[in-house]
Amino acid sequence: MSGPPGAESSWQELTRSDCFELLARHDLGRLSFLDHLGPIIVPVNYVLDRYMVVIRSDEGAKLDAADRGIKVAFEIDGFDAARGSGWSVLVRGEAVTVTDPTELTRLRELPISPLAPGTKSHYIRVMPAMLSGRRILGSEG
Repeated sequence: MSGPPGAESSWQELTRSDCFELLARHDLGRLSFLDHLGPIIVPVNYVLDRYMVVIRSDEGAKLDAADRGIKVAFEIDGFDAARGSGWSVLVRGEAVTVTDPTELTRLRELPISPLAPGTKSHYIRVMPAMLSGRRILGSEG
């Protein structure tokens, strides 16, 4: 991010609490993982549930990755162009398919509304191993 000449930006690490607060307030992020062709990043709707990211999915690459318990990265961010400031939160962990019937019943009550078409009848959890975030403050920060 750059501002006008002479403007200085700074950044600060977000606390775990800040990161979870931002995750709880938003519902669109990006999931990154490896599939049979290599790295892929896909937009997903999500909800934060018990400090874990939960997404819905149809059959396909995301579900295949979760069925294998693959390591993933999940990211959300925001940007204020007028101020030259922004933030991002990164969750690294393992994606797992939720199969427990009791847990699936509970998850179906959560407010996850995928924008993409399809039934999205499968639920995937991102089990966080690492959580980090940063805020970039523009000159008007």
